[in-house]
Amino acid sequence: MVLPYLEARYGDVECALLHDSPFQLLIATVLSAQCRDERVNIVARELFAQYGTAWELANADLSHVAGILKSLGLYKTKSKNIIALSTILCEKHNGTPPNNMTDLVALPGVGRKTANVLLGECFEVEGVVVDTHVNRITNRLGLTTSNNPVVIEKELMKLLPKNEWRNFTHRTIYFGREVCIARKPNCHDCGLQSICTYKP
Repeated sequence: MVLPYLEARYGDVECALLHDSPFQLLIATVLSAQCRDERVNIVARELFAQYGTAWELANADLSHVAGILKSLGLYKTKSKNIIALSTILCEKHNGTPPNNMTDLVALPGVGRKTANVLLGECFEVEGVVVDTHVNRITNRLGLTTSNNPVVIEKELMKLLPKNEWRNFTHRTIYFGREVCIARKPNCHDCGLQSICTYKP
């Protein structure tokens, strides 16, 4: 019921983070932690105009990068991480993000969520992206009872066909922003009320 409903409602969906390469998507996803995609896209556009490749960012001045990222949460840590991961990409991966989970999560500032975003968009999908929207909605719909992102990811990978992992994530995120909002969901606009456990 959930998959057909989300597909009918949102159809084909694209990644909301603007990027022109796997490297730029990786950086934008690192920047997106605890930030709205709209703000990240504004900042990333300015960042990539000056540092569009790993080679350029690896040689960037930290204070200059921090100045560009200043409107983002955790900007000091993010500035250090994206320069450090760019340096590693240049030293070990010829300036290009690796295409596997093990090497990606070894990069500074990259966890499973970020790695899954990159793999799902640019390489062979290895898992389900679990952000705050996916966590909240899958619990409300009874698809999981855990709040641990790794546990949720594994449970969803068993429940969902692999070819739906990427689409499910994007559609659920759109649904979470538009309908199943954290504090005050628009239940009147939801077609999944019959299986939802949320009680207003």
